[in-house]
Amino acid sequence: MSFISLAQNSNPQANTVSLTSSSSTSAPAHEQTKLKVKVVVVSMFEIGEDTGDAPGEFQLWRERESLDTVYPMPHAHHDVFANEQKGIIGLVTGMGIARASAAIMALGLDQRFDLSQAYWIVAGIAGIDPLDSTIGSAVWTDYVVDGDLAHHIDAREIPDSWNTGYFPLFTHAPYANAENVNVEDSPNGEVYQLNESLAKWAYSLTKNSELPNTPAMDALRSKYQGFPNALQQPVVTYGSHLSASTFWHGDKLNTWANDWVSYWTRSKGNFMTSGMEDSATLQSMSYLHNAGLVDKNRLVILRTASNFTMQPPGLTAAENLEKESSGDGYAAMRSAIESAYLVGSQFSDYILAHWDEVKTAPPSLEK
Repeated sequence: MSFISLAQNSNPQANTVSLTSSSSTSAPAHEQTKLKVKVVVVSMFEIGEDTGDAPGEFQLWRERESLDTVYPMPHAHHDVFANEQKGIIGLVTGMGIARASAAIMALGLDQRFDLSQAYWIVAGIAGIDPLDSTIGSAVWTDYVVDGDLAHHIDAREIPDSWNTGYFPLFTHAPYANAENVNVEDSPNGEVYQLNESLAKWAYSLTKNSELPNTPAMDALRSKYQGFPNALQQPVVTYGSHLSASTFWHGDKLNTWANDWVSYWTRSKGNFMTSGMEDSATLQSMSYLHNAGLVDKNRLVILRTASNFTMQPPGLTAAENLEKESSGDGYAAMRSAIESAYLVGSQFSDYILAHWDEVKTAPPSLEK
């Protein structure tokens, strides 16, 4: 779940390093050959500058991967930064469905890049279901379910027999026609199944990672009595992601999120993380894949938990949301940003180090 109050302070153009800066170089205006890209890192937001201050999702990648060459992107939210020697680039989409879709499409159509064999890793923070895991955890994604495409009737006007007024398009009641859901080929982009083999390989590669933790995180998770998984230390795990531009929170909506993901995956997926942009990213990737510009089967999504998706016992949803949105914000945000790089870079490092092995086919546990 992208961090709204901080991300809104970000000036998309101010976030780019000056083309005349000594810390970066500008790509030539008229490239004779396209940059062969091996890895694309997709971040959703940055805080302030791209380097040297409090990091958002992009900064650690920018600094630690030496993404020093600037490719100006006036047709997107943020310039692209590259390490041309390694063949890795970094993109900041901007928050929300609209910006993410536009940014991915802008990159995919950009003639300066050869993305035909590139691996894509979306690495960003999220909310996490305390029924399944805890803050600071890193979750590799199997399914992405869109949470915005729906009918909605105000709860004060719904039939007495309904438990929600939010129900799928082209139905007439909550969770009707479940037997007709097509997980493999969702007609309107309600659900996307990622390359399961690649996602499970990425999980296996990183599952033993030691993730950062803080006393503040321990103090917060200790409030979630009755949620045994929330009380544990952060781990690398595997689950499904709900993508919706509405920043929702609370016990009732957490129940909806579990039901919604179960409906759209035909109970194959388990809701674990909540964010904004991933259904848009996958829709653009699907179109670009159809055009032969990218391989959507080389995309993985890693979401790291900065906050819980519902309140602990003793607080209302409104009280908890206010606490999270004021003061120091999310207790696990800094750790989640660190974990997104710590875990995600193991994926990118492997791809870059074993390019001759993986350029023709994605790695899997069977190989």
